[in-house]
Amino acid sequence: MADLTTNFIGITSPNPFWLASAPPTDKEYNVRRAFEAGWGGVVWKTLGEAGPPVVNVNGPRYGAIYGADRRLLGLNNIELITDRSLEVNLEEMTRVKRDWPDRALIASLMVPVNEDSWRDILRRVEDTGCDGVELNFGCPHGMSERGMGSAVGQVPEYVGQVAHWCKKHSSLPVIVKLTPNITDIRKPAQAAKDGGADAVSLINTINSITSVDLDLFSPEPTIDGQGAHGGYCGPAVKPIALNMVAEIARDPATRGMPISGIGGVTTWRDAAEFLALGAGNVQVCTAAMTYGFKVVQEMISGLSQYMDDKGFASVDELVGRAVPNVVNWQDLNLNYVAKARINQDECIKCGRCYAACEDTSHQAIAMSEDRVFTVKDEECVACNLCVNVCPVEGCITMEPMAAGAVDPRTGEVVREDYANWTTHPNNPGKCAAE
Repeated sequence: MADLTTNFIGITSPNPFWLASAPPTDKEYNVRRAFEAGWGGVVWKTLGEAGPPVVNVNGPRYGAIYGADRRLLGLNNIELITDRSLEVNLEEMTRVKRDWPDRALIASLMVPVNEDSWRDILRRVEDTGCDGVELNFGCPHGMSERGMGSAVGQVPEYVGQVAHWCKKHSSLPVIVKLTPNITDIRKPAQAAKDGGADAVSLINTINSITSVDLDLFSPEPTIDGQGAHGGYCGPAVKPIALNMVAEIARDPATRGMPISGIGGVTTWRDAAEFLALGAGNVQVCTAAMTYGFKVVQEMISGLSQYMDDKGFASVDELVGRAVPNVVNWQDLNLNYVAKARINQDECIKCGRCYAACEDTSHQAIAMSEDRVFTVKDEECVACNLCVNVCPVEGCITMEPMAAGAVDPRTGEVVREDYANWTTHPNNPGKCAAE
């Protein structure tokens, strides 16, 4: 079987699945249960300075977005960093690392942008024997209003400065957790690298209000008739996270920088996609909160089977394999031609493809009197909408036209070597060789 052992910036774990810094990693009891279930590592819920404790709300802390059959697609979280004392957390971390030396244990940290504050907490955290630290520059609510969390992550200069302090005052590997609430994720990533950080992790939660109570006229979750913005996570944020991971992985300024991928990882396939786009491991939160810690066992077995099927001996062979195929739009091959095809044996005659195409797309699907649906090649632009709305997986596919065939829509011959053509910069429809 494939070896799932990962070495991420010198931190070894039996598999690439870590629990993200969040409610599931708030205390020793939870973390021990996580390791017993099979998680390869844990990022302990964010620690702050010693002193007056953080006070969380004593009421609903999560809002939710549901899909079909009440499937949880996203959570809006208004919980702050740990409200347990620094001393207690450090004692628990020390015991857990002593008893589980083969698992990765990372301390998530958040203190003011002050060198002394970072130096002091780093010294105390090092004594736990933890494997590294993650700097929480992503939290978008509560702490950001105090000048921490995403308030730091949105200013690349601050990101680089704090990363530099942490490398100066500690020998531990430093991971910088980035906020998605920014125009260009590459800027703070480059600042983290320039500051000496060993890796970045992303994405943290997205600033959000998930719903409004239309009787109380208050955002949800509602606390005594009022609500606040929170951090959005779960399967719904995965596309945003994948794009940001890919942007960092392919940018010349940050290419090769280790990445811990976060955002909607629910299945082994999700994890494999993050790995293929350049992440060296993944962190999970919402899936564990939805299904419990044992969900990792399905992730482990699924990823192992996939790697066996592909002939990959280690996770490293998967990491980054998709990055060369992520290009800018203008670099796509505009000479490529495909057409939709409907498998009549699979079609249930629901008509969703016809309605979607006829009303909102290119009128490229015909419907006979006995509800047989066929594609009009002369109108089809292969937009893929029919594939996406069809309720039967695999019933409609996009098939490339054979080289040398005439595209009935344009009357042009599909080029023999269309995969090797590049488009002319001043005429996207014309081959550069012409």
